[in-house]
Amino acid sequence: MSIEIERKFLVKNNNYKKESYAKKYIKQGFLNSDKNRVVRIRIADDKAFITIKGVSNLSGTTRFEWEKEIKKGDAEDLLLLCEPTIIEKTRYLIKADNHIFEVDEFYGDNAGLTVAEIELDTENESFEKPHWLGKEVTGDVKYYNSSISKNPFKNWA
Repeated sequence: MSIEIERKFLVKNNNYKKESYAKKYIKQGFLNSDKNRVVRIRIADDKAFITIKGVSNLSGTTRFEWEKEIKKGDAEDLLLLCEPTIIEKTRYLIKADNHIFEVDEFYGDNAGLTVAEIELDTENESFEKPHWLGKEVTGDVKYYNSSISKNPFKNWA
């Protein structure tokens, strides 16, 4: 069983783009976005994946995650079966000390939302916080991709 430990933050400005060493275009949808499990289909540039995620722990940092690469054509077919709405975003990769931040800039109904994530080895692991990192939203279900596919950023008051 794979365990994902990550923390999530809002982003204050676009300075992360200057620090980015790579970026990729991502299109993803959810075959199932039940509160107890999420089944995601993702195409990231030329690669495609199916991912299953479990329920987060109380702090929102840790949950079961299983991922397998699949054929891009299969992922394109599966996206047609996904719940509305398909999410589109650019993911920027930024190295900060011994960690990598993944910063997602969303498009479409989620335009204006930019979120940074960092994967950790332990829940209490310390890490350097870049100057562009804003408020922590770890564990706030509202910022889960599966949530913004149902209640997009454009609808937030």
